[in-house]
Amino acid sequence: MSNYLMDTYARFPVAFKSGAGVWLRDEDDLPYLDALGGIAVCILGHAHPAVTAAIVQQSQELLHTSNLFEIPLQEQLAARLCQISGMERVFFCNSGAEAVEAALKIARLHAHAREIDFPQVVVMDNSFHGRTFATLAATGNPKVHAGFEPLVPGFIRVPFNDMPSLTDIAHTNPDIVAVLVEPIQGEGGINIPKKGYLRQIRELCDQNGWLLILDEIQCGLGRSGRWFAYQHEDGVLPDVMCLAKGLANGVPMGACLARGDAAHLFTPGKHGSTFGGNLLACAAALAVLETIERDNLIARAEYLGAWMLDQFTTALSPLFGVIDIRGKGLMLGIELAIPAREIVNHALAAKVILNVTHDKVIRLLPPLILSDNEAEQIVRQVIELVTNFLSPKN
Repeated sequence: MSNYLMDTYARFPVAFKSGAGVWLRDEDDLPYLDALGGIAVCILGHAHPAVTAAIVQQSQELLHTSNLFEIPLQEQLAARLCQISGMERVFFCNSGAEAVEAALKIARLHAHAREIDFPQVVVMDNSFHGRTFATLAATGNPKVHAGFEPLVPGFIRVPFNDMPSLTDIAHTNPDIVAVLVEPIQGEGGINIPKKGYLRQIRELCDQNGWLLILDEIQCGLGRSGRWFAYQHEDGVLPDVMCLAKGLANGVPMGACLARGDAAHLFTPGKHGSTFGGNLLACAAALAVLETIERDNLIARAEYLGAWMLDQFTTALSPLFGVIDIRGKGLMLGIELAIPAREIVNHALAAKVILNVTHDKVIRLLPPLILSDNEAEQIVRQVIELVTNFLSPKN
């Protein structure tokens, strides 16, 4: 560990020097199959030619001017995001946490416009929304909170995928102004709600004048087999939506999208970002969206994810110690009965990159450009890793 870096990460003893597609190479030029994609960031894999070309071209022209001036690339990107999402306006920032912060500020403005002085936002157990003070408080994980109390007030927590609990508090708290929820919980263990859950939340929000805020930071942009995970259900359209991770394929970028009244609550001076939506990030993001659409990668994610899920279910569900196998598109989780963090080291030794979230869930978030052969290799190696982990040889 470097003496000059703050000790915020438990880093693995490997450094990568190059990448291409789904593959990374370490300092000894050994190849690793990347089934994590930078935690869903490298949605087009590493060194994708379209993204590289966009970055190179833009870097030779202009990187940054600030949001004091018009930025045509930003306007193009916002228009495209609104077209594919059904939203109306976009605020650009640099990360998922910043996108959620923007959404929460919109919720506060919405509240004060309704003369609610102490607004409450409903959030979910096992959620993850970021590590800034507000997003930390919104996150449903006590481990993340530890040491940072007192938490920012204004949040009410209910169980995820439990509509009765949400309905109950609607009758008891007049200060609720919004519901913040991930359509698929990523950090919480690849938790997929029952069909109809998001639609019921949408209806409840409409009945009470609440904003529906969807955090699509990990599950959005084609990963689930739709542009956005909420599009798996009819009759669901958020008031506010947060994006980041795969948006610019590794160039830091986040976005907060809104529609209706929520799209008009920010006025000059209410919010801002020095770097948000600069020319380099917008050029990269436009290349990402164009490539996903041109190469039909959303349908590809749906097909490959379903195939991988079926393979894992057939091979692993009979094993003692496997609790559940779940997924949507190329967002897959294998839940074990015992802590599984050590399996990440076994995978690295086998030159496969994955991770374990929520202590016991093996999480796979491979790039959408995954080939059939690479998908087969991930399946084969993960099945072997899990089998050996649960039945170690003496």
